[in-house]
Amino acid sequence: MSASPIAWTDANQAFLVKEFNRLKMRFGFKPEEQSEGSGPTAPPAHESPAAIDWLSGAFGLSFFERDVLLLCAGVEMDTRLAALCAEAHGNPQRTHATFGLAMAVLADPHWSALTPTRPLRRFRLVEAQTGHGLTSAPLRIDEHILHLLAGINTLDARLVSLLRAAVAPQWFTREHQLLAARILRCLNNDPVSIPVFHFCGDDPQGQEDIAGLAARKAGRQLFVLRAEDIPPVGQDLEQFQILWQRESLLLPGALLIQCNNETGSPQLRHLLERLPGLVFLASREPVRLDRPCLRFELNKPDRARQKELWKKAVGRSAGSLNGTLDSIAAQFRFSARTILSTRSLAGRQNRALRPHELWEVCRSLSRTRLGDLAQHIVPTAGWNDLVLPELQKQNLRQIVTQVRWRMKVYETWGFAAKGNRGLGVSALFTGESGTGKTMAAEVLARELELDLYRIDLSAVVSKYIGETEKNLKQVFDAAEAGGAILLFDEADALFGKRSDVKDSHDRYANIEVGYLLQRMEAHQGLAVLTTNLKSAIDRSFQRRIRFFVSFPFPEPPQREAIWSRVFPAHTPARGLDHKRLSQLNMTGGNIRNIALNAAFLAAGEATESPVEMKHLLQAARIEAEKMERPLADAETRGWV
Repeated sequence: MSASPIAWTDANQAFLVKEFNRLKMRFGFKPEEQSEGSGPTAPPAHESPAAIDWLSGAFGLSFFERDVLLLCAGVEMDTRLAALCAEAHGNPQRTHATFGLAMAVLADPHWSALTPTRPLRRFRLVEAQTGHGLTSAPLRIDEHILHLLAGINTLDARLVSLLRAAVAPQWFTREHQLLAARILRCLNNDPVSIPVFHFCGDDPQGQEDIAGLAARKAGRQLFVLRAEDIPPVGQDLEQFQILWQRESLLLPGALLIQCNNETGSPQLRHLLERLPGLVFLASREPVRLDRPCLRFELNKPDRARQKELWKKAVGRSAGSLNGTLDSIAAQFRFSARTILSTRSLAGRQNRALRPHELWEVCRSLSRTRLGDLAQHIVPTAGWNDLVLPELQKQNLRQIVTQVRWRMKVYETWGFAAKGNRGLGVSALFTGESGTGKTMAAEVLARELELDLYRIDLSAVVSKYIGETEKNLKQVFDAAEAGGAILLFDEADALFGKRSDVKDSHDRYANIEVGYLLQRMEAHQGLAVLTTNLKSAIDRSFQRRIRFFVSFPFPEPPQREAIWSRVFPAHTPARGLDHKRLSQLNMTGGNIRNIALNAAFLAAGEATESPVEMKHLLQAARIEAEKMERPLADAETRGWV
């Protein structure tokens, strides 16, 4: 329901009938029981303002312009008034009003009423049909205005596909309330010269909540427009501007323009520099405007504030969560709206909320949307599947420890106060292909109960200038918001050494590397880089990477352990000699390929025999041929 005072009532309908009868008298018609007089009738004192009077006041219509609008509405709603217009034209087919007819019949006429700068045409309350002279052109009332005069005040249908009515939040943080109060004071101090209120930062939900609260306190309804939905510069944009300006007066409304990546589009700047009324702009980065602008930086709450909001959200369940709120505040970055909207979880089934339940809720709420830029990997490997020397396993466990206890070290112990750079956890996994680097990333994700995304470098790296940085920004922003682990497989393709600048391609490639250096240092999540060649990684990246884990080529004891765990428990096997199999000089990745191929060889036999050494020998030869290296006799001696 709109915030305007008009509504469909019997009194409003009766008032329109009286007004139409008054206009009929201007044509010489004498309706029964119609009092004399040329001025407008008055609604009963106890009723809300009639729609025509409320609209006239909103647009500043003169008495003559008010009657022109009533006349155009009357020919649509009162057949007798339409017939009187036809009689005045001397043509039964011309049942419409014209400006010439209005000038001749209505009281207090003035020529300026139909100029483009006056409200009737400026706000397109009426339209003059093209192909005629100005005084003889048929005048048609805008359909939306016609409905409004009847007391139906909703958003114009031409704007419905572009605008979203913001739902007023049921809760506010103290910071939201203070900022909304500051905006309201600015509106009250100068209600004429209203600046654009610009929110910049990484909390679009918080920005919308504050805009909605300020609009509601100002007696307005907030509507949201995405920057990418703004029509292109031209007639469509001009129509949008006029229609919204009209709606901002009629509803009354306020507009929030939400920017994702369209901060520099010409239509956005054109609209912002010309749109009057209460306008909010929300974007991640500041936008420069050539009009008065009041800018506020609004980011998602920091870790300490997140923990306070979670305590408020879960209520009495907070005491039973055993430090889970610290981990959640350290790992996930939510807006206040998202955190407080989970309040209902605290009383689920009349029992305390379990830590694992809350953690899974956070994972679902923060699930990263990276589209074609990354592949979501569901981790299945655990510590027992990872065959590595003890030193490497200790390094991996230390990564887990640092991710879990970041809140305590950074916030409680004060390390974050020393600077925001380098607060994330980054690790470089080096080693030959198949030595377990990607599996180790899966183990970390499973242990930490976080989503793992493998970055698709072919989709991220672009030949177009600036596109690679844009894609990387999307990757890091989404990971930080969603608490995801980023896995850059074959990272030397992206994090490689900078070269001497010989042409423009070298310069832009170095810019990409420089941008990566900045984002890696500012990134506050866990990023894992894997490479087959550590020396190919730029030394500046190496300085910013906290953990280096080398994945060595497995020795026979490690290969024997891999063979003993490679087959699932339900796989039928017979006579497998893990010690003899460990003679095969291959990595864990190759061993898994051989085991899988051997399983298919066994399953394809008519007798459905279990997996045996002969199947493994055949599969090993297939894998060796793929690698283009012959098998030595010593590697397979005694297999069959």
